[in-house]
Amino acid sequence: MKNHAFRVFFALILFAFSHSSFAQNNRASESNAIGWYGLFMTYKVDDKWSIHGEVQLRRTEWIASPQQNLYRTGINYKIHPQVTFRAGYAFADTYNYGSEPIQSNGIRFPEHRAYQMLLINNPIGRVALSHRLMLEQRWVGRSLDPNATEFDEWVYSNRMRYMLRTDLPLKGPTLDDKEPYLAVYDEILIGFGKNVNQNVFDQNRFAAVAGFRFSGKYRLEAGYFSQILQFGRLVGGKNYFQYNRGLIVSNFVNF
Repeated sequence: MKNHAFRVFFALILFAFSHSSFAQNNRASESNAIGWYGLFMTYKVDDKWSIHGEVQLRRTEWIASPQQNLYRTGINYKIHPQVTFRAGYAFADTYNYGSEPIQSNGIRFPEHRAYQMLLINNPIGRVALSHRLMLEQRWVGRSLDPNATEFDEWVYSNRMRYMLRTDLPLKGPTLDDKEPYLAVYDEILIGFGKNVNQNVFDQNRFAAVAGFRFSGKYRLEAGYFSQILQFGRLVGGKNYFQYNRGLIVSNFVNF
C-alpha cells in the first residue's frame, strides 16, 4: 500500500510536467517570475455549514510588483463526509505587468465573479486525493479605446475549472498535528460560451509544495508554482501565452 501511494503521488507530478512541456511549444510567449501569497480562512458554524474567506496577493518579480489581487468568499455545505459544496463571490483586480499587457491598451482592470464549487475527497492508502470542480460567471472590465486609462464596459463570460490534488503525509498513515507533508496539484481552466474569443483554454496551474500542520487550526505550505496563461486576444496575429513560474505560499486557518 505504501508503494502504491508513492506511485500515485509521483504520477501526478509527471503528468503535470508533461502537460507544461507540451504547452511550451507555442511560439508567441513571454516568461515572468511570480510569487503568489495567500491566506485561506474557514469558520465552522456546525457539522454541515461553514464560511470561507480568502485573500491572495499575486506578484511579479517574485514580490516587487503587483500581478493581481484576489478576494473570495463563500458558504460551504457538507453534502457527505467526503463531499462539500460551496457557492460565493470573488473580486479580482488585475494589473498591467509583463512585456505584453493582457488588455491591448495596458489598463488595470477589475473582475467580479459568482462561482459554484464541488470538492470531493478520495483517500487512497496514505495519499489524500481531492477533486475540485468549479463554475464561474465572470464580469470583466474592458475598454476597446486604445488610449483609455480605465475600463468603460463590462464583458460577461463563463469559465469551468478542474483541479486534482494529492497530499502525502511524511509521518505515519495520516496527517496529524505537528507533522509535515508534501502536496502536488494541477488545475486546468477552460472558457466557454459567449465572449470566450481566443482562449477556450484559459490557464493551467501546477504546484509542488511542502507543508506543515501546526494544529487543526493552522497549516502552512510553500513551494514551486507554474502558471500557463493564454490571452483572449491575438498578438501579432498569433495566440499569445505567458509562462509564469515562481513561489507559492499559502496559509490555512480554521476557526
